[in-house]
Amino acid sequence: MNGLDQFKQTYITECFELLVDMEERLMGLDVDAVDMESLNAIFRCAHSIKGGSGAFGLDYITNFTHVLEALLDSMRENKVSASREVVDTLLKAADIVTRMVHAAKDGVRPPDDLGADIKQQLEQFAGGGGAGQDAAKKTAAGKAAEGTAKERIWRIDFMPHETLFSTGNEPLLLLRELGRLGTCEVTTYTARVPEIAYLNATHCHLGWSVQVSTDKPEAAIREVFEFVTDHCDLKIEMLDLPAAGADADASPPRTAKIVPAGEDQAAKSTQTTSIRVDLDKVDRLVNMIGELVITEAMLRAQTRHFGVEQFADLMRGIDELSQHTRELQEAVMSVRMQPVKSIFSRMPRIVRDISAQLGKDIKLEMSGENTEVDKTVIEQLSDPLMHMIRNSCDHGIENPETRTANGKSAQGTILLSADHRGGRIIIEIRDDGAGINRERVLAKAREKELIAADAAPSNDEIDNMIFMAGFSTAEKVTNVSGRGVGMDVVKRNIEGMGGTVRVTNDPGKGSLFTVSLPLTLAILDGMIVRVGTEHYIIPITSIIETMRPKAEQVKRVEGHSDVINVRGEFVSVVHLHRIFNIAGAQDDPSKALVVLVESGNEKMGLVVDELIGQQQVVIKSLEANADPVQGVSGATILGDGRVSLILEINDLNKIRHEHTQHAVMPRAA
Repeated sequence: MNGLDQFKQTYITECFELLVDMEERLMGLDVDAVDMESLNAIFRCAHSIKGGSGAFGLDYITNFTHVLEALLDSMRENKVSASREVVDTLLKAADIVTRMVHAAKDGVRPPDDLGADIKQQLEQFAGGGGAGQDAAKKTAAGKAAEGTAKERIWRIDFMPHETLFSTGNEPLLLLRELGRLGTCEVTTYTARVPEIAYLNATHCHLGWSVQVSTDKPEAAIREVFEFVTDHCDLKIEMLDLPAAGADADASPPRTAKIVPAGEDQAAKSTQTTSIRVDLDKVDRLVNMIGELVITEAMLRAQTRHFGVEQFADLMRGIDELSQHTRELQEAVMSVRMQPVKSIFSRMPRIVRDISAQLGKDIKLEMSGENTEVDKTVIEQLSDPLMHMIRNSCDHGIENPETRTANGKSAQGTILLSADHRGGRIIIEIRDDGAGINRERVLAKAREKELIAADAAPSNDEIDNMIFMAGFSTAEKVTNVSGRGVGMDVVKRNIEGMGGTVRVTNDPGKGSLFTVSLPLTLAILDGMIVRVGTEHYIIPITSIIETMRPKAEQVKRVEGHSDVINVRGEFVSVVHLHRIFNIAGAQDDPSKALVVLVESGNEKMGLVVDELIGQQQVVIKSLEANADPVQGVSGATILGDGRVSLILEINDLNKIRHEHTQHAVMPRAA
């Protein structure tokens, strides 16, 4: 990758960040009382995307964002009002720019007519009048009534860090932007410029002191440097403060001091507080840490039987190595952690669009957006979350007339939250809609022959039928729902990440979807168990308790596996040695150990011979070298060098259902 390609990738990354920010701010605009600070920020997003596109020959982005920028500028000047129609068009324009940036990322040119209709709408709004002109007249009248603001003289010391160019920012553009605020006198600092033999063209060696005479406030000056504040040392001060008792509106004398070039008085440390790192490098580092964890476990296993008194220094060194390895591992894993805000921020737009399509009034409230989770989880969580939000909008929230007739507010509410609990991330989607109509769900399941005609499922089982493949209660196929795909995909994708999804139904009042996911897909806290001569890993987060049941607690279901009575509740037993065909394992639960685990809303007992101990293990995927194995999510290397399989609890539950679907459970006493 040459230098220009590297800068282009940085530009594209920043474009995606700017587009996310733009959409968030557009969604938050109050059309009745527009916040000018937000509008200015939206304009700067478009301006930054347009400014960088020209440097890389992306003329299709330049031409489209020029029209987008023109409309936003007209809105800033109160020539065009921020109506619902205008904001909707701006959101569609942001979608078009996103597609264009994706094309630039893939190195392809999008169709020439991409976004032509949206571009035409932008031009019509930018050249329109109506309410926008009325607003402009009101604003002009207001300014006339307030009087003309007096000019002030400001001094700006702008010392970029050496790495400024690598962020895609150009100091000359910033200086030109300052020039639009008023009359400027610019002094260049050259003290940091090295001899020609040591000059690095990719580093910024210059600094500037700018004296500007303007009627704009300090906030307007700071806005110019908004995108480079983390990449420079910046000082802004007013030079002509009014004297005590003097008329504040009187024009003060100019007392600015021009600093001679070469006297680099405002220069400070050029160290940056953050850097961009390619994800492949981070993943490689994580893999190396994983190998280090395995090696440390091997050393500990080899020295387990050493005498503490004879090898005190060695044992102390291994303990310290273990501690440092764990700290290093946590530090590296934290680099991969990202806030769920990156996917939460897309949901308001989805709710807005779907509610408009369905003629519903829906409000989305979010909390916990800064909750962090591994980037790999973030990448795979987007689609399931989107499906659940769409489901709440379509099947959960009623139309305004129905809600009003049922004594509810016309506006429905969806609550989206994220939180850390017990080493996992919990995401909840709660709505105040109609809830799940169990009679309708049961009828549809029978109609589609998803269950037996004479089946008598419980309420919880009926509620969870919405996760069956091909299930849908929609009366007709629309752009939103009705194709029989969605919630089954949600469950499959979440379980594929080692997570679970539950639904809690309150008919007439709403429903709650709870998603539980591991914080990372690279490291696992597991319990090592022995089954015959084989060792397996059970995820700690799935374990409820471990027990050795008495003989009278074990009940035999004729023709099928055992169940055990756990404090009045009968729990199915899964014999791992039968599933994996392992010889020499204990078959009688009362003579073995039973690990009680939880899968979704269900419990089951895994029969094992011995608990070896708890250990944090590095997950190794089997997909690259082997076909998927039902009941196994991955593998790891133990301290003695042997490979141990990691059990997939959700799969084991499915296997249990396949073997016990016709069994009759005994009644608890």
